[in-house]
Amino acid sequence: MKTETTENKTQNTDFLPLNGTDYIEMYVGNAKQAAHFYKTAFGFQNLAYAGPETGVKDRASYVLIQNKIRLVLTTPLYPEHPISEQLTKHGDGVKIIALWVDDAYKSYHETVSRGAESYMEPQTLEDENGVLKMSGIYTYGETVHLFVERKNYHGLFMPGFAKWESHYNPEETGLLYVDHCVGNVGWNQMDKWVKFYEDIMGFKNILTFDDKQISTEYSALMSKVMSNGNGYVKFPINEPAEGKKKSQVEEYLDFYGDEGVQHIAIATNNIVDTVTKLQDRGVEFLKVPTVYYDDLEARVGKIEEDIEPLKELGILVDRDEEGYLLQIFTKPVEDRPTLFFEIIQRKGAKSFGAGNFKALFEALEREQELRGNL
Repeated sequence: MKTETTENKTQNTDFLPLNGTDYIEMYVGNAKQAAHFYKTAFGFQNLAYAGPETGVKDRASYVLIQNKIRLVLTTPLYPEHPISEQLTKHGDGVKIIALWVDDAYKSYHETVSRGAESYMEPQTLEDENGVLKMSGIYTYGETVHLFVERKNYHGLFMPGFAKWESHYNPEETGLLYVDHCVGNVGWNQMDKWVKFYEDIMGFKNILTFDDKQISTEYSALMSKVMSNGNGYVKFPINEPAEGKKKSQVEEYLDFYGDEGVQHIAIATNNIVDTVTKLQDRGVEFLKVPTVYYDDLEARVGKIEEDIEPLKELGILVDRDEEGYLLQIFTKPVEDRPTLFFEIIQRKGAKSFGAGNFKALFEALEREQELRGNL
């Protein structure tokens, strides 16, 4: 009996415990200008900087912060730099989803031993603020998961970065933390990457949407939501499905030139206030037809919010057995129709807005049609 209990305990052990998203790093064509955009439009604050002035000779990186979100914007300083090649191929986009762990060395060995491709062997960085350890593996496309161990580091961000001083610090907009990151993968690749997250990272498939649930008259896609053991990290994975016309995932793959991160969902406690501030600062959002709101409470039940502000801003509502959520999606944040952001407020709901898929994707199709890509 004792042996059986020990075995069960071993089977239930999370071999890759994650504490949440540590930071998201984007490779961009001009990090200084991009940092100004994310400060002005989204209310991020400056935190740290690395570049020639701090001893980093080949790139410049600006670290922005808002509550528990850290966004790193990195630009290469030479045309022959590997990051320059990536930017030529993909345009601006997410390169690294860094995950906060208690043991970066163990996280690396657990995942690589299960078949992950190494991106960065375990390394220890040290300065007067302590010791930071990190390692990394590849996931879909050229996207990377870094494992970051901070328990013995007390600096602003990490060794090699200095405090970024600026007189320009717009007010925050109420963005709190990364709720989830969505990846777009190629035809018939979703199950491959679901298996990657299950076998290599110990995630579970908590929700599945097929092409009947996520479809319009013209296009369709399929999606599976992967979550780590404690639910702190969630990665929905989309793949295209057959339709009369080109789906949003196909458009993404065409313009990004590979699999990659489609959108970052960020949580707020007051979506009306946050979206109002973002819209006032120039952030553009997808809009659904106003008829969506005509029978809203009949579809989702009673909600605490007034419907009129939701209608005015274009905020969507959906309910599951746990509660309801409110969500809205920006238009792509650069000229290539690739990366965008979701703003989400959860009122108990743990799902992802399945009831809004049709209205949302019809809105996306209208944008695709304007671009001539539907």
